[in-house]
Amino acid sequence: QVQLVESGGGLVQAGGSLRLSCTSSGRIDSTWATGWFRQAQGKEREFVGAIRWSDNNSIYYGDSVEGRFTISGDNAKNTLDLQMNSLNHEDTGVYYCGAIVAARWLSALRYDFSYDYWGQGTQVTVSS
Repeated sequence: QVQLVESGGGLVQAGGSLRLSCTSSGRIDSTWATGWFRQAQGKEREFVGAIRWSDNNSIYYGDSVEGRFTISGDNAKNTLDLQMNSLNHEDTGVYYCGAIVAARWLSALRYDFSYDYWGQGTQVTVSS
């Protein structure tokens, strides 16, 4: 069983930055991949980015955040951080951390149904 806890959400002005953290109860790199998703009110969960621990910590991003968001993993602390820069109103939502335990096809990273465990989420609100 993997327990994930997100932290770092809050209210930020447009153009600002925020850093989220996902902490795993066990070795975070023992999973095949760990990722971030977000969900705006009334919308489906959207892929933000993920790290695939089994492939030299390869990192993948969603199209809407690439170039603005950065994912970094710390194996020693069992954390996966999400640095968010140049935030805009469309980035508002609940951000979730998820983990895929066993290896899957690469594109599975981008689909929330591939994930085995989820955190409770943390709210990010960007004011315009």
